[in-house]
Amino acid sequence: MSEPADAASTARRGVVATPGRALAALRAALERDAVLGYLLLAPGLAVLLVFVAYPFVYGVWLSLSDLRIGQEGAFIGLRNFANLFQDSTYRTTVRNTFEYTIVTCIFKFIFGLGMAVVLNQKYPLKRFVRAAVLLPWIIPTVFGALAWRWIFDPNFSVINWVLLRLFHVAGPQWLGAGFWPMLSLMVVNIWRGTPFFGISFLAGMQTIPEELYDAATIDGADGWKKFWAITFPLLTPVTTVVTLLSVILTFGDFQLIYVLTGGGPANATNVFGTLAYYLGINAGRLGYGAAISLTMFPVLAVVILATLVALRRE
Repeated sequence: MSEPADAASTARRGVVATPGRALAALRAALERDAVLGYLLLAPGLAVLLVFVAYPFVYGVWLSLSDLRIGQEGAFIGLRNFANLFQDSTYRTTVRNTFEYTIVTCIFKFIFGLGMAVVLNQKYPLKRFVRAAVLLPWIIPTVFGALAWRWIFDPNFSVINWVLLRLFHVAGPQWLGAGFWPMLSLMVVNIWRGTPFFGISFLAGMQTIPEELYDAATIDGADGWKKFWAITFPLLTPVTTVVTLLSVILTFGDFQLIYVLTGGGPANATNVFGTLAYYLGINAGRLGYGAAISLTMFPVLAVVILATLVALRRE
């Protein structure tokens, strides 16, 4: 009777010992930096694969096909891209996108830097003011665009009313014809994006040691010289990252333009996002719309690569 009992006891000890050894092996594996690092990266990598890599690869396939809504597409190679470069509307869109991005990013940079300098001073209600200037960036884009659409309305424009009352001048058709629609879009984008630059620059200024300014004061430097010799050079990493993010977001802007002008009048304010939407979704030409969207990728890739090289040098 003792031998079967001993065998059963040994079996139970083996069952208990096996999970214990497994837990010990797992603990030992997690103590290795490489294993733990890959384990922590796994959820983020899975999200990137599902929501970034797969849509991108599928978009590339769409751009090489003539797929339409309700119809099966066939592989046509680079024909969509060849047709794009022969399309005058697309060429206008390319020019609009670059003008819109370059002009707005320059002014957002200048105004944001000035905003950060002002917010970095000592004054009453400093925290309230810093929170208030973020409102254009915090509120949903559609709400802000609708408010500006009312401001630019040809019949109820506040700006035109002020011009008429104070200066007896009839205001322009802000969203009408000529260069006014694109100018209006740039004004709204600058209004919305400047706080992002300002708060980011302010955060960078907060990290600059006060001892540098004290030493500059002893050397007789005034505020202007302190800014160009200390503040601006030390903000270079922040400047590079913030400008990169702004270029990417502005280059792919859609909501603001869609609400204010819809890409009109007569395609005068179309950018990549709106043109791809109208031709790809509204017109049902999914392959052609994907090709329009994909043409943004090389430009953004060059911008990102240049930014990374600049940061590495810094």
